[in-house]
Amino acid sequence: MIELKIWALILAFAVPMIASPGPGNTVLAASGGKFGVRGTVPFWLGFEAGNVLWCLVYGFGLSQVLTRYPLVYEVMKWGGTLYVLYLAWCFFQSSAAGHKDDLKPLRFIDGLVSLSLNVKVHSMILVMFSQFLNPSQALAAQVLQMTLVFLLVGLVCHFAWIYGGHAIFSRFTSARALRNQGLAFGLCMVAVAGFTALT
Repeated sequence: MIELKIWALILAFAVPMIASPGPGNTVLAASGGKFGVRGTVPFWLGFEAGNVLWCLVYGFGLSQVLTRYPLVYEVMKWGGTLYVLYLAWCFFQSSAAGHKDDLKPLRFIDGLVSLSLNVKVHSMILVMFSQFLNPSQALAAQVLQMTLVFLLVGLVCHFAWIYGGHAIFSRFTSARALRNQGLAFGLCMVAVAGFTALT
């Protein structure tokens, strides 16, 4: 069992890292604004499934691939940039449509891919496990406990982003407002892609 003081440190690390603005939270907020909380659930579940998957991968030591082969990290970075540009294109398409009936919400697989290509998430998870795993304790128990905490914090923080996007943008439902939202969300995705490419 992980000590209480280590839990406090893990939470102090995870909450601001997960809650802070970044590519994932921007997409979650945009999806919440465009498709509502219910329409974002499949994407959100895929996003959280990716968190669990990568926590298990890093926690059980497979992260050595990235340290041995830095090219993999670069491929993921550019893959993530291209994927976010694809999401931008989807929002621009919805802007051209101009009303909600023509929009297609993001799917589970979109959430999984979006999370998996997010370099910020990989960095976060790698740091968490490298800082807080205790080699003198059972590895499996620690990895599963830390993964559960990461998932719970993610669910709470990501819901706040989704709901915030929905609460702000659901007030604007005219065809013109929906076109402007699609354009604004698409431009946000382009900005996120630019930031990802330059960092």
